[in-house]
Amino acid sequence: MHAFPHHYTVTAAAHQDTANVTVSGAGLNDISTNAPAEFGGPGDQWSPESLIMAAVADCFILSFRAIATASKVDWQSIRCQAVGTLDQVERKMVFTAVELEVTVTASADANAERIERLLHKAEETCLITNSLTADVALKTQVQLG
Repeated sequence: MHAFPHHYTVTAAAHQDTANVTVSGAGLNDISTNAPAEFGGPGDQWSPESLIMAAVADCFILSFRAIATASKVDWQSIRCQAVGTLDQVERKMVFTAVELEVTVTASADANAERIERLLHKAEETCLITNSLTADVALKTQVQLG
């Protein structure tokens, strides 16, 4: 790992005659975004709101993967659904809550309680949820088989 602080640069660009915004970063594929349906957008493209929830779910899985690897815990698959609640608080729009529903599948001989502990540790260490002011609720399921 590199020494802190880390810096991440992303550029967003748009033209007056098109509704889409292009988000780009060095060495990354561009992403086309638009406003979500709730704000009058088409609802069929990534939006800043959906990108935040994608970052939460992605970071959670990467955190779990790193913790499980360091703990030498085997698992087969993980799925994380992040649902964010956007509301107005003191005249500002903010995410007030994030609900994470996480399912891990592991072999029949895996220790489900240990995997459960690692999931909670991943929630505690996820840098994206730690960067938000929203309350985070974690619902987990470990499937052995």
